[in-house]
Amino acid sequence: MAKRKIITIDEDLCNGCGNCVTSCAEGALQIVDGKAKIVKELFCDGFGDCIGDCPTGALKIEERESVEFDVEATRQHLMQTQGEDAVRRMDEANEAHDRGEHPDAPEAENQSTGGGCPGSRMRENLKSNDDQKATSSAGLPGKVNESELNQWPVQLHLVGPGAPFFMNKELVVLSTCAPIASADVHWRFIRGRGVVVACPKLDRTEGYAEKLGEILKDASIPKVIVVRMEVPCCGGLVAIVQEAMELSGRSDLAFEEVIVGLNGEVVG
Repeated sequence: MAKRKIITIDEDLCNGCGNCVTSCAEGALQIVDGKAKIVKELFCDGFGDCIGDCPTGALKIEERESVEFDVEATRQHLMQTQGEDAVRRMDEANEAHDRGEHPDAPEAENQSTGGGCPGSRMRENLKSNDDQKATSSAGLPGKVNESELNQWPVQLHLVGPGAPFFMNKELVVLSTCAPIASADVHWRFIRGRGVVVACPKLDRTEGYAEKLGEILKDASIPKVIVVRMEVPCCGGLVAIVQEAMELSGRSDLAFEEVIVGLNGEVVG
């Protein structure tokens, strides 16, 4: 054990937005029961790239007794959990740290801010005016049906309150299975709306209502639409959203529930 700099998290301030998780190149953080936690202290390098993306100020660097940062153990952890891209991302971050830089500073537009998940960097306006290739590199059609998704990420654990792609739009809360059961989900429900995806049965849902409540505090969001499957367990998504609406403190939010049948038809 040695005295060194390491991240500390104030769970009372943490809202579970996941921004720190996606900003940590070493994969040292994860969301557990709706709060950010250190996976293992030996994965934390103490540089604090995660701090700048925390909207509540829950993260800070402190100097205390801890195990040393273990580069090789961190590489193995990333390889096992996220693959070669994550390892490469960590190596690039370490090189930047050696130069006294923070690789995910706002001006570094070409850098991924995905941390443990490089693909989780917040993005808007995904559509391109350019025609997609007729054939992909795998020999499959490049595009079959038009996607209406215009933001990233979409999973409720990863999106953050105040994201620009939620502003001035209705919010659709999709069950994980609905867009797979129905080919119509994109044009019927995603088009022109903000999107979050969740599964009330298989996700860690602790903190979901609180995070949604923070999102729905944005007065520019006029309505929330739950699109769920007709199976009973999916009703939990409605309960989460209704609790979130109460937590938002708003009385002007419109609400709609859409039920998708197992055959993909809208049944309610």
